[in-house]
Amino acid sequence: MYHHVKKLMYTVRVDEPDPRFGNMLLEQFGGANGELAAAMQYSIQGLNCDDPDRKDLLMDIGTEELSHLEVVGTLARLHLKPLKFDREAAEADPLIAIAGGGGVNLFNSQGNAWTADYLKITGELDVDLRSNIAAEARAKIVYERLINFCDDAGTKDALQFLMTREITHMRAFAAALDSMGKPRFSIGRIAPTEKLVDQYFNDSTGQGDHGEIDARGPWNQGEPWELVEAPAFQEVRLAPDEGETPGIHAESSDNADSEALLEVLLEELQDLLHAEKQLLKALPKMVKAARTQTLQLLFEKHLLETQEQVERLNECFRILEVPPRAKPCKGMMGLLEEGEEIIKKGEKKDDVPSDLSLIGAAQKVEHYEMSGYLSARNLAQQLHMSAIVQLLSVSLAEEQNADQLLDQVSRTLMSAPTMPAPVV
Repeated sequence: MYHHVKKLMYTVRVDEPDPRFGNMLLEQFGGANGELAAAMQYSIQGLNCDDPDRKDLLMDIGTEELSHLEVVGTLARLHLKPLKFDREAAEADPLIAIAGGGGVNLFNSQGNAWTADYLKITGELDVDLRSNIAAEARAKIVYERLINFCDDAGTKDALQFLMTREITHMRAFAAALDSMGKPRFSIGRIAPTEKLVDQYFNDSTGQGDHGEIDARGPWNQGEPWELVEAPAFQEVRLAPDEGETPGIHAESSDNADSEALLEVLLEELQDLLHAEKQLLKALPKMVKAARTQTLQLLFEKHLLETQEQVERLNECFRILEVPPRAKPCKGMMGLLEEGEEIIKKGEKKDDVPSDLSLIGAAQKVEHYEMSGYLSARNLAQQLHMSAIVQLLSVSLAEEQNADQLLDQVSRTLMSAPTMPAPVV
């Protein structure tokens, strides 16, 4: 919900309007690095964000950027005002003077229309946060250049305020990224190819016309780098011979490891199969124990998903041409035993505490299954078994989604002003 307060975040003052500078300001109104682009980028990222804490951050800053848009728009309008009645001023920018009536519009300083192509939205929170840090850095530089080209004291004060907030936002996004605890180059879920990820390709070799050199620095020498000279002339190799000039590594493991990896994959699949079959028996009890309808429906939905997950695991065994045999999963047995105790204790509790305890037990199960599917999928990727990777990825995504839905229900229960009505 948005509410317009008839007061600028920073009160602007323009003593000497400058239409040409007003045109420059439009870069921060409707340009690629402007306030509207930032407001839309962060707000849409926020709408897509399943992490409630970082969603709040994105919506807070996205909303502030709308306030900045209002400040920039007011500044630009005041500087462009002479275009409304002064012929000489209007000639400086006929598009604004004639088509826009001397006011602002969603164009950049060159008259190009604003476009959603400016937005960087991937749906991967850590990737989007990195994009946001870069966006704030670019906006800071634009404000800095505007300040350098401005002679009006009041305008410079407003621009200084806006420029400073870009740094504040960079710090907030950087802190949010750090708080996720992910390694700097851990992007997505699929691991990069070992050895290949540490190779630096020297793709511009020889002496240039202007004396350019093949430079060396921390980006291509020292640990963990391996320099590959002129890769266009190298053969792609799976395992270079000892002492041979470094070539492009195509595989992350030797074929000799395949048999051992396959054995580990089979063990993981057998463990998962037994875990899911146990859960099929436990979920109806969890449905019955849930007090609120939302939680009941969530457990019922996951029961159907679990049935499909068992079928996917059976399909994995068929692809591997081995019988679908389950191996006793002691981890799941322990979690479900603990769940039985929570259900019994919940009979003596009120609705909200009972459901919160049940959700806690269910999330432990989800995280156990997520780790199992992730491990099995990574092994299948290493063995280049794309069909199995696809099957396990679908089940992994379902477990992750179930965990997020449980988290949402938990937060709703904890913040509810009154006890939810029990299901009749």
